[in-house]
Amino acid sequence: METLSQAVERITAAGYQDDFRAERGGLRAVGTGCIHDPEALVIEEVLRFEGSSDPEDEAMLFALRCTIHDVRGTYVVAYGSTMDSLDAEMVRRLTDGRKR
Repeated sequence: METLSQAVERITAAGYQDDFRAERGGLRAVGTGCIHDPEALVIEEVLRFEGSSDPEDEAMLFALRCTIHDVRGTYVVAYGSTMDSLDAEMVRRLTDGRKR
């Protein structure tokens, strides 16, 4: 089973080089410093993880691409009852671009 750190390494190696962090104005690409509207970011992959010792220790990893700036990066958030309200707002506003 793939761990969170292994998944981040795999997705980064696939070209998702930047890291996104939630701020009041949107999601900041840490490497470039640019703040992106969540609606301009497309989810290309999403993975959910549970802690090995505590199943309630949950996280989600998003592989995101900006449709305007063609920036790709990862966004990691706590999942479930521990999710930060700002992260919850940003996740809700993302566009799901995964093929169904």
